[in-house]
Order: sequence, then structure tokens, then C-alpha cells
Amino acid sequence: MFGKKMEGRLEQMLDDAIAGRFRESDYDESVLSRVECKWKQFLGSSVLSREALEKEKKNMQELVSDISHQTKTPIANLRLYTDLLKECMAVEAEFGQEKAGEDVIQEKGKKLYLLEKVEQQTEKLEFLIQSLTKLSRLESHVVELKPRRQNLSPLLHDSIADLRPRAQKKEIEFRNTYTGDGTACFDMKWTKEALENILDNAVKYSPCKSRIKISVIEYEMYAAVSVKDSGIGIKEEDTAKIFGRFYRAEEVGQEEGIGIGLYLAREILKRENGYIKVKSKPGQGAEFLLYLPTQSFQNR
Repeated sequence: MFGKKMEGRLEQMLDDAIAGRFRESDYDESVLSRVECKWKQFLGSSVLSREALEKEKKNMQELVSDISHQTKTPIANLRLYTDLLKECMAVEAEFGQEKAGEDVIQEKGKKLYLLEKVEQQTEKLEFLIQSLTKLSRLESHVVELKPRRQNLSPLLHDSIADLRPRAQKKEIEFRNTYTGDGTACFDMKWTKEALENILDNAVKYSPCKSRIKISVIEYEMYAAVSVKDSGIGIKEEDTAKIFGRFYRAEEVGQEEGIGIGLYLAREILKRENGYIKVKSKPGQGAEFLLYLPTQSFQNR
């Protein structure tokens, strides 16, 4: 009798698990046998594994959808500019030397303009694909960040050096005030990626001939890398949104960018047990603070 009763309960557990309605809380361990408890633990872990798999699958589906949506415009532009360029070249080949000198100059100028547009869209598409690839590798845990204790100065120096050519085009000065020898636990490659995304945004939204200040605030548990610009600033209602994937505020819609840098920076810091904050007011610039742990933590 006892065996059949236990067999019935085990069968009920399995039926619930197959139907997707199994919950450990429905089965009180005080009235379960040792075999039933082990069976319950196994099914509970299976449910968690299935939920994790479904979550990962959903993330990948969203990523693929984002890729599909975000690549449509640059690809369409590439095709348009290529077709227009072909028409220009066909006209030039047809008329050749019959064209007046002024017409030849105008046609050449048009070709160069279209070639520049093709190049810009190609660069945008390449950047988008690279960024999405990095995101997919992070979100699917294909890449494992390996934080280790190391000096902060090389992180700041190398990141600034990479962005300096872009800043010089707008005559923007990077001013790094950090002269300490502090350390933090971070993955150099990926944290540099995060910091450069912040610096790139600062250059993009700062006026020409302005200054971007980089400093470090050292706390007991964290070292905060500060990037402060004198750009357009951020509305209070947007500060919670700017770290979303592909989010771009209306006032920067005409600026170059795809709205993925801040999201990527946040994800990188999160995987290092760090975090990112922003302080800003419209018209008064913005300060981004990247908090890096000063000691190693187990993954939360």
C-alpha cells in the first residue's frame, strides 16, 4: 500500500513537471520519503534549468530581432548610394569628353559626395555588427570576463589615447587629473571597452574646443572612474533610460550613433560586480561614474 502511494506521488510530480506546473512549495518535505525528496530536488533543479534556458533563448531572439531592425536602414542607404553612383558613372561614360569643364567638375563632386556617404554607412554598419557581436557574446556568456587586481592608471591612459584622435577633430582636450597608484579588480580588455564607450559619448555630445575631465574617486569598496563633460546634458526623465539597448533621446536623434554604447558599458561593469551612475542636468554637461570593485567578489 505504502509503495503504491509513493509511486502515485512520484508520478504526480513528474506529470506536473512535464506540464510545466511543478512547484517545490506544493510538496511538504515533512511528509515525503527520502526517495520522494530526492525526486523533488531533481525536478526542482530541472525546472530552474529550463527557466534559464528559456530566458537565454528569449534574449537571443530579442538580439536577432534588434540586429534585423537596426541593419535595415544602413543597408538600404548603401544600396541607394551605390545605385546613384552607378548612374553618375554611366552618364560620365556616355558623354565623356563632350561635357563642358564645369559639368565635369560638378559630376566629379557628386561622385565624391556619394562615395563619402557609402563609406559612412559602411562604417556605421560595421560598428553596429561589431557592437552586437560583443553584446551577444556577453549576454550568452560565450565570453567570460576575468577581473584581476591591477592599476587604474594604464586603463585611463590607454583609453584616452585611443579616443584622442577623435577628440582632436573637435579640438577637445582630455584632462586626466588622476596621479595615484590605486588598484581595482577588473578585466582590462572589457573595462577599457566600457570606458571608451563613455569617452566616445563625451566627445560626441561636447562642443568644439571644450574639455573632458577624467578623474578617480577612491572608496573602501570601490574605485569610481569619473568622466565629466560640458555637453548638452541629460534630462532627469532620461537618466534611467539611457542605459537601455538602442535607446536614444529625441534631442540627439540627428547625431551619429546607435544607442548601444552605454548599454554595453553597463553590462560589462555588471559582470565585474561593478556598476555605473550618471549625474547630469540639461545644458550643464554630464558626469558618468564607473564603479570598479577594489576587491574580488564572488559572482552575485
